[in-house]
Parts: sequence; C-alpha cells; structure tokens
Amino acid sequence: MLKYRNPVWEGEFADPFVIKVDTAYYAYGTSRYARSAARGGYAFPILRSDDLVHWTCVGGAVAAVDDLAYWAPAVAERNGHFYLYYSAGLAADDSTQRLYVARASDPAGPFVSLAMLLSDDSFCIDAEPFCDPSDGRWYLFFAKDYFDGRVGTGLAAVALADTMDRADGDVVPILKPSADWHIYARDRTHYGQHWPAWHTVEGPCVALRSDLYYCFYSGGAWHSDGYGVSYGVAAHPLGPYADDWSMDGPAVLRTGINGAVGPGHNSLVTGPDGQTDFLVYHAWDAARTTRRMCIDPLFWTPDGPRCVGPTTTPQTFEI
Repeated sequence: MLKYRNPVWEGEFADPFVIKVDTAYYAYGTSRYARSAARGGYAFPILRSDDLVHWTCVGGAVAAVDDLAYWAPAVAERNGHFYLYYSAGLAADDSTQRLYVARASDPAGPFVSLAMLLSDDSFCIDAEPFCDPSDGRWYLFFAKDYFDGRVGTGLAAVALADTMDRADGDVVPILKPSADWHIYARDRTHYGQHWPAWHTVEGPCVALRSDLYYCFYSGGAWHSDGYGVSYGVAAHPLGPYADDWSMDGPAVLRTGINGAVGPGHNSLVTGPDGQTDFLVYHAWDAARTTRRMCIDPLFWTPDGPRCVGPTTTPQTFEI
C-alpha cells in the first residue's frame, strides 16, 4: 500500500528527474538555491527515497558558477557510472543555454563535468537520456528552437556514443509545436525579432510499450495554468512522432480544480512494486509560490497513457 500526498517534497524542485538504483530512488531537480555558488557551490539538489514518498536531501550534483543558470538535470546509468545531462547558460540571457554532461560513480554525486555535449552552437535545454530496451542503444532527447511552421521550441533527438559524453550521428527533429495550447507567448520579441506567436514544446521523456515509443512532452508557458503534459507516438526512437490527439490540449496532465497549477516536465519511474509506472512532475501551488515535485500513477490504457493527477489530496494506491 502506497500512501502519499502531493507535493512529496515541499521545497522548490522543478523539472524533477527520478532514477531507481537497486531499491533506492534518486531525484534531481532545478532549484534557485542550488544554482548559487554562494550556497555550497553545487547546482541541482539530489534527493534520496526508499518509497518515492519520503525524501531526504543528500547533496548537490555539479559545481556551480554564480553567473550561470542551470536547468533540468537527468541521469543515465551505464557500466557502473552515472551520467548527468543538463543545460547551463548565462543567468542574464536564456538564449545561451547549452547541453552538458557530467559523470559520477555514485548516484548521490558529486558529478564531474566532462564536456559540452553538442557542437551545435544553438539554444538547447531539457536533455533526457533514453536506452532502447530492444537493442540497448542510447539516445538523448532535448528541446531546441525551430523557425519553420509554428515558430518556437520543439523536440529533437540524437544517438549517443558508447562513451555517453558525445553525440553519434545527426540531430533529428522529432516533434514540433502543432496546436494553439503550445503557444508560449503572443507578440514576443526574441532573438532581436518580433514573433506574432512563439510556441514551446519541451521536457521530453521517452518510454517503450508494446513496440511503440511514447514521447511525453510539456507544452505552453511554464509559468501559466495552460502548461501541461501530452505525448507523441512513433515506431522508432527517432520518430517521426504523431500526436494528433493533442490538438485540443494536454492528454496526460493539465491544470485541474484541486489547486495544482501548470503540471509538467515529467520523468517516468517504476514504483516500489517493480511494476507500476509513476509520473514524476512539478506543479505550482495555488498561490504560485514555487514549483514542487509531485507523483501520480500512470496507466497504459487502450486510449493511450493516462494519469489520475495532478492530485493534491491524500492518495492511497495498492501496489
């Protein structure tokens, strides 16, 4: 029996990524305090839990530089090493965000930065590694900007080299903005130009089920109640991904009547029973003071993946 109430961590913990290592869970998230070198010198707090519900902070992930902003960490385990993918850029200029990779021998860190991941000198965020269970090949999914069609941020992917610290192939666009709810802002000035509508599709998270690849994503403006989670489906990790069912809004998570606002940027992890999938995501509280880590079970239905969240009341789930 799993009993919980969201948020499962009271402090700021946006873009939560959770990995299960043996019987323990480790969570990595974006946090204002963790980005400051004056506060211990580490970006990204690391939490540990035995049950997905009760968490303890066990440290920070990578050495921080005061003038930089660090976003959206995600971790992969391979051959006894843990690789942390994240973006960093000037705090005063979001467009300078680029992807980096760091490595540790323990999921609790600390991680030592290895290199910038892509040679492509353009805005990139929200890196998430994925190992294809069908052949063991690793890929990195992330968000970058596009200037065709519905202009704005969309999703891309690239195969990873065996060393896990560089790309091995071309970057492939996999899912671009396609609906009005993906609009981040209207009449936005960005890159020195005016855009009647700037769109955002970000926060990719990929899973393989029944020979199909599901790419969960978050769309819209991260600070608004229109932000939510939907998904695309493909027959190959590099797509193309279809998400026709998302035209009218997020199909998995959206702002509800229970006080959780703008749920999004999810990761996916197996629960303590070793079978049930849990969506780990952030959401604003009703007062919009901060984004906090939440969990809710994900069910694979004939109509696609569905989540009972976002929930804010006490939950009891039999596992």
